[in-house]
Amino acid sequence: MRTLPWRSLLCLVLLACGMISLSGAEVKESAGWPLFRGNALQTGVTSMELPDALEIRWKFTTKDSIEGAVALVGDTVYAGSMDEHLYALELASGKEKWTYKGGPFKASPSVHGKSVYTGDSDGLFHCVDAATGKKRWTFETGGEITSGANFAGESILFGSYDETLYCLSPDGKERWKFKTQGPVNGSPAVVGERTFVAGCDSSVRVLDTTNGKELAAVDLGGQAGATAAVVGDQLYVGTMTNQFLGIDWKQAQVLWKFEATKRQQPFYASAAVTDKLVIAGSRDKRVYALDRKAGTEVWSFASGGRVDGSPVVAGNRVYGGSLDGSLYVLDLAKGTQLQKYDLDGPISASAAVANGVLIVGTQKGTVYCFAGGK
Repeated sequence: MRTLPWRSLLCLVLLACGMISLSGAEVKESAGWPLFRGNALQTGVTSMELPDALEIRWKFTTKDSIEGAVALVGDTVYAGSMDEHLYALELASGKEKWTYKGGPFKASPSVHGKSVYTGDSDGLFHCVDAATGKKRWTFETGGEITSGANFAGESILFGSYDETLYCLSPDGKERWKFKTQGPVNGSPAVVGERTFVAGCDSSVRVLDTTNGKELAAVDLGGQAGATAAVVGDQLYVGTMTNQFLGIDWKQAQVLWKFEATKRQQPFYASAAVTDKLVIAGSRDKRVYALDRKAGTEVWSFASGGRVDGSPVVAGNRVYGGSLDGSLYVLDLAKGTQLQKYDLDGPISASAAVANGVLIVGTQKGTVYCFAGGK
């Protein structure tokens, strides 16, 4: 593996310490939760409401930390673990269907068609048969992969720490690649023939999905470890320099910047974006709700630890974990705490919500499935 330049090494050091309106039209909600933030726009929102009171339906234990969101499609949950295995679990019971051996899996798995796609910390990107867990193919990159995959038609898009966004064909062949000037941490969002990549080169770039050509770039003023979410002409992403930005990607300009009034800390978590609010977690231990158009604070909620896990909005509630080991349920409009569930370890993974359940993993390696009480 080649040596990364100083800009990339700086970023590595820093990393160590539903339904949305698109240009006035509704985007069809995907069945289940097939990729990191639930949909191609990476908004972390579903219109499905969970029961008021949740109970643990089942737990599944792996041998190392769960860092990414699970994928949930049909009757199967797909979870990657740092124990070097990808697991397929029965949604009803949590029983193991199959397991696949790769490298340490930090990236969230994505399901498209009959395949599961995910990258590992050894820089290998895997395509696995969703029904059997058999390897279809692998693709080697030059750095760790924390980016989840997204899809433009049949093309597969993902980023790598080798400073590249890759576009592959369904048979694992490279269609194009785009070089940035720093590791690509987050998952690419996709809108039609446009994809968006933000990373450690302190820029968000708009690319043509058909050929990988750069159409626009916006200076973020700081490196991004999070995935950008897109709604219509606007894009939302936080930075490691303690700011959260709203951007007009068509005009390639920053619309607003938000920074906490006290104890400013980086935004490592990806935001959930509704028609009115942007919900963002920060390392200052707070979850913020920002006005989507103005970037002003609507409410904030203090958890007991850093919020690295990306919040999810389901119906009129916000669900998100904290490094204090708790899963919080907040009122979307007011930010008040409705429930709190103490799990077995810190939560840096993001939740997945579909089919009447919420599933989230912990750094202890446990996958929790929550559902309504009987």
